[in-house]
Amino acid sequence: MSQNSNPQHRATLIGLLAVLCWSCTVGLMRALAEPLGAVGGAACLYTMAALCIALARGRQGWRELARWRSMQPMYLWGCGALFMIYEICLSVAVGLAHDRSQAMEIGLINYLWPSLTIALAVLCGQQVARWWLWPGLLICLWGLARVLGGDAFSAQAMWGHVRNNPLAYGMGFAAALLWPAYSLLARRHGVGFNAVGLFVSWTAAALWLHWLMQDAAPALHWSWLTAWQLLLAGALTALGYSCWEHGIQHGRLAVLAAASYFTPVLSALVASALLQVLPGWSFWQGVALVTLGSLICWWATRSPSH
Repeated sequence: MSQNSNPQHRATLIGLLAVLCWSCTVGLMRALAEPLGAVGGAACLYTMAALCIALARGRQGWRELARWRSMQPMYLWGCGALFMIYEICLSVAVGLAHDRSQAMEIGLINYLWPSLTIALAVLCGQQVARWWLWPGLLICLWGLARVLGGDAFSAQAMWGHVRNNPLAYGMGFAAALLWPAYSLLARRHGVGFNAVGLFVSWTAAALWLHWLMQDAAPALHWSWLTAWQLLLAGALTALGYSCWEHGIQHGRLAVLAAASYFTPVLSALVASALLQVLPGWSFWQGVALVTLGSLICWWATRSPSH
């Protein structure tokens, strides 16, 4: 391996750690939303994540944020807004799910982002791919249809399922589209800066403002278990996003997006164990199809020499 490729290789490996961290977040988000509320739980989660990032980066983080005037406006404000809206959509959607099974379904919708990242990169000219990228994307959507349609597997059944909780499912779909947009813009305009700590802080502030503006802000019901889950979720969120930010700016985007095809499977397994929910056969079929489709999308981007 050449000297020039070593930093890219290390950055890619660091980015891959995010996949392991994110596999635990959906289950923990739901576990926190039950005692703390959809908005309150998300606000506590991102507050803890912001604190973890600040402690981990120390003075180096403060020095980097002090250079915010040097950041490209598209990265600071554009990527910051996309990050904040994505986080709010995902965390609140999981919290608004009517039950734990629905929370797992919304989590799977979010994990369409690996294949959508590759597809968007191709459309924006940042990635070259072969024709089977598009069948791979269709397989991902077929997997989602299996999850939402259940055993009936009809358009009417899928629409009825989504209509049962349109706000939560709509926010889940929005999250799946927002993260690819953020990733590609951060890669193009980040130019070495890592403002994820600032973005997480903005997210926490926006969620607390929303929580305070509610007519009757729901009480936060604390326990030792909830506090432990909050600490774990905050640490994993902080580590995941910090690793991903470094990886997408300095590593190989196609490899990172491809490796994330493990996330739907790992996330479903962890959430199933944490939330003590055993989804039906159609859900696991959908997980397998989303994973297979994401893998095909990655394969379509590989160069002939690989």
